[in-house]
Amino acid sequence: MNNSGINRANLEYIEQLYADFKSNPESLALEWKSFFEGVEFAQEGKFGMSDKELSVFQLIQAYRADGHTEADLNPLYAPKAGELLSLKRFGLSDKDLNSKFQVGSLIGKQGATLSEIIAHLKSLYCGKISLQAADAAPQEISWLQKQFEGNSFKLSLDEKKNALAALTKAESLEKFIHTRYVGTKRFSVEGADTVMPMMEALVNKGTGLQVQEVFVGMAHRGRVNMLVNFFGKGEEYVFGDFNGPLQLAEPIEDFDNDVKYHLGYVTEKKTANGPCKVTMAYNPSHLETVNAVALGMTRAAQDKIGADGSKKIVPVLIHGDAAFAGQGIVQEVLQMAGTKSHTVGGTIHIILDNQVGFTTTGTDTRSTRYSSDAAKMTFTPVIHVNGDDVESGVRAMDIALRYRQEFGKDVVINMICYRKFGHNEGDEPAFTQPQMYEIIKTHPTVREIYAKKLTAEGSLDQKTIDDLYNQAMDRLQTIFEDTKKNPPKLKNFKFDGEWKGLRKGTDADFEKSADTTFDIATLKKIGEKIGSYPESFTPHPKLLKLLEGRKAMGAGKEMIDWGMGELLAYGTLLHEGTPVRLTGEDCVRGTFTHRHAGMYDFKTGKAYFPLADLNPKASLLVAESILSEYGVLGFEYGYSNQDPRTLVMWEAQFGDFANGAQIVIDQYIAASETKWQQMSSLVMLLPHGYEGQGPEHSSARLERFLQLSAQNNMQVCNLTTPAQIYHALRRQMHRDFRKPLVIMSPKSLLRHPRAVSSLEELAKGSFQEVIADTVDKSKVDTVVFVSGKLYYELLEEREKSKKENIALVRLEQIYPFPAKQVTEVLKSYPKAKTLIWAQEEPKNMGAFQNVYFKFVDVVSKAGLKLGFEYVGRPERSSPATGSVHRHKVEQAEIIKSIFGA
Repeated sequence: MNNSGINRANLEYIEQLYADFKSNPESLALEWKSFFEGVEFAQEGKFGMSDKELSVFQLIQAYRADGHTEADLNPLYAPKAGELLSLKRFGLSDKDLNSKFQVGSLIGKQGATLSEIIAHLKSLYCGKISLQAADAAPQEISWLQKQFEGNSFKLSLDEKKNALAALTKAESLEKFIHTRYVGTKRFSVEGADTVMPMMEALVNKGTGLQVQEVFVGMAHRGRVNMLVNFFGKGEEYVFGDFNGPLQLAEPIEDFDNDVKYHLGYVTEKKTANGPCKVTMAYNPSHLETVNAVALGMTRAAQDKIGADGSKKIVPVLIHGDAAFAGQGIVQEVLQMAGTKSHTVGGTIHIILDNQVGFTTTGTDTRSTRYSSDAAKMTFTPVIHVNGDDVESGVRAMDIALRYRQEFGKDVVINMICYRKFGHNEGDEPAFTQPQMYEIIKTHPTVREIYAKKLTAEGSLDQKTIDDLYNQAMDRLQTIFEDTKKNPPKLKNFKFDGEWKGLRKGTDADFEKSADTTFDIATLKKIGEKIGSYPESFTPHPKLLKLLEGRKAMGAGKEMIDWGMGELLAYGTLLHEGTPVRLTGEDCVRGTFTHRHAGMYDFKTGKAYFPLADLNPKASLLVAESILSEYGVLGFEYGYSNQDPRTLVMWEAQFGDFANGAQIVIDQYIAASETKWQQMSSLVMLLPHGYEGQGPEHSSARLERFLQLSAQNNMQVCNLTTPAQIYHALRRQMHRDFRKPLVIMSPKSLLRHPRAVSSLEELAKGSFQEVIADTVDKSKVDTVVFVSGKLYYELLEEREKSKKENIALVRLEQIYPFPAKQVTEVLKSYPKAKTLIWAQEEPKNMGAFQNVYFKFVDVVSKAGLKLGFEYVGRPERSSPATGSVHRHKVEQAEIIKSIFGA
């Protein structure tokens, strides 16, 4: 291989370093300073280096970058030599092995032979732990290389005992369950046991580096063991769950519970440097979804602390190999890591590389060498480690934690291990990986390997090790027997911390009106601020009219439009001390240019947010996110779950796009309260409405949210006035319970001349689940219930046709269905004979199939004699037509069906 091009490039690099050395020796890293102090120079003080020296320099750099390719990282298979580190590649041969090279000083081996240099490089980068960070920033590479080359990492005797204790607890629990509950799913940690002492090292070391709290997101592999042996969840709860369903200490009707390997936990661990709170986020079976949720929880906790929050609160995500490589949300959270709206100051990722994904062989789960290679897209350093080497695993965690605290960036530990059993304990892995499982069958456990090491070095004797294991098994047997006699009760959610003062919502709560009134004089001041900007700020010329209009609206001189109503909701909540957070792909300006929560100086580009400094005790964050629905919505759910005192909102660019985050909607937003007693006040703003924009820009899939609605799990609204969005947002935070809120937000109504409200309606009004018509009730024989913008089209037609026998009633809150208010409205029309549900969406979509039975039930219970009719588009497989002309025809047919020709 011709290496001259590489050599010239490196020679230029070295010559520049030498120039820096001559001008300021202290500016160089220690290894380069030592190197230049020891090299021989050519005449006239110029830097000189032979071709061989340069080749050895290149070899050293190659080991630093690619040593991991020949490292002993796989507990099941021996490493193989490749071409990347071959002598021939660098113009060297066996004849050079006994030659001495000054460049060895870079790794502390000045004047050593090539053979000695290579041996040292192999000990640094080709052992049980190695580094892959060639794409990281130079200062990060230098820091990481120092950890591998300059630091002598050794565990104290107590640390070794602690590591063995963690392994013993992990293995004994798995073996105990395996023999007592044969074939029952638990998703064993066996084969990846080293993760347990690694996590213990994280908190023990972390509390000495400012860490006060750790949030953990992980899938089911090893989760039961982690909950018991790291988080301290009582074994009796696990055994009780295996024995039969456990009951809540205080039974509640709508608690369905979940399988044991989805559950979360919160506790406090004691360390020599002080306590560390640890939280396991709840998660579904949908692999990697919890990543975004756990990071959102982390950011919420960090924001509560303030400037040092990212140092004090650390997220750890534990991944499977196939999932890390295959699940797109992994890439989403990696890309979110450096953005202002979603950064958490670095995440420690741990990949448990089982070398198999369910039944798929590792090489078929990805197209890259490692499952961790997805992290290369963000130049994230990866520390590879052999899962059988406990002390290397602990060292990897030590380096990762300190890197994260130093640079505030993500870092990956790729622990190559194995899965002792199949995907679950009732599975037969040898069907698909017979050779691998033939090796695993006789492979010693991680505890056995480490115990052998400790006895060999004289740290512990075999009797002590055996006693430790036997005592653990005896303890489990005692708990097992006690649990059968006295099964424990599950704990009810405790409303403490940020949740103190809140409670669980009830059916009766949705029949009450929340007080969302606000002092009108203060409201006017907030309105003035929304329309103002500093003298030093130059708005875009096209915004001047909007700002003047907002000032007039705030003063009560003009009617409030949608954007202003929304901003006034933010402003009043901020004034009251409630932080406000809104993220989404275009949410600062708004997809439809209605919001302008922030403006950008026309000359400098500097951002200005009028409400940002309204209350120093309540923060405002309105920020565009990466082009993601899944990851960002998951993050915002996690944030709202951790901080119920902040109004947390996520806006889709178009409502249709929310289906990219369907897993978060299904598994968390809709079901978390009934599965896990986990509540949220997250608001989803989903632009919705049929305006002829085609199948992908018309429907926010209202029907899907209504299909998920039950047990008062969330609120689904389709609003028609700025006052309604104002009160709906304020209601979210003024109630003493929390429920998600899904709003079919408007598009054309944002500037509709009739979709306006007065300042008094905001200051003195309240949210109205149903808005009755003002038509003469004695003339009404047909009552049309409608939701969203269609109301204004029907209203316009009624005014044209002068058909006062038709009442138009707006159902603003579709779920929970306001049966009480609907009944009152229907009873107010004594001559009504026909009840119509009108919608723009096809019959199999929209609200019809949800509200039909509820209307029937209301009519029956009220003893009313009303015929029920549907008016809307017929059933369709696609939500809307792509033809503007056809859309107009269909819309006209809906209106005609109600009012006639």
